Amino acid sequence: MRLNAENLSARRGDDLIFVNVSFTLAEGEALVLTGRNGSGKSTLLRVLAGLLRPETGHAVCISEDDGETRAAGEFSHYLGHRNGMKRELTVAENLAFWKSFLGDLGAGQSLEVEAAASAVGLAGITHLPYGYLSAGQQRRFAMARLLVAHRPIWILDEPTAALDRRADTMFEDLVRRHRQAGGIVIAATHQPLGMEGAKSLEMLGFDGVEEEYSA
Repeated sequence: MRLNAENLSARRGDDLIFVNVSFTLAEGEALVLTGRNGSGKSTLLRVLAGLLRPETGHAVCISEDDGETRAAGEFSHYLGHRNGMKRELTVAENLAFWKSFLGDLGAGQSLEVEAAASAVGLAGITHLPYGYLSAGQQRRFAMARLLVAHRPIWILDEPTAALDRRADTMFEDLVRRHRQAGGIVIAATHQPLGMEGAKSLEMLGFDGVEEEYSA
């Protein structure tokens, strides 16, 4: 499978924030988005995840086996600034919901809830209400969402912001293993995050709307 983004553009309000963004990623490859705050990194990630409609262009996944083309968002996990978990439910109930709701897509296999909790270093506390946990623990369990339902593409927006180095190292290992298994990762991040050998794409924001982006 490969991810192909071609001639993407998007608006913020009435104005284009980027135009002509194109790149291709094969299995195991990664892309790091760079650029100042407000340059369009988060907007591009949401477009790729299918959460925002592009003004022009498309992002699709293409099967190397049969050439079938489907929207990239269907094959993607998106981990943004919000955790996507209900505070009133237990951790196990939250993760079980995502496992059932999303299911597995692609050739990989997901983890069971307790195994995913162990993978993020928080085994044994999935019975607790999510809202009872510290901010760092909540973020780690948001990362566990990536593990309970398999998606070959991980789209990450500053996933380890405000976490300690130990959490950074844990998540780096998860990203590295995902890539080694053939997964694709696209991230806006200032941390290494297991992105060795990644391609880079600098976003220029409104100043760059006359530019053509490629990675």
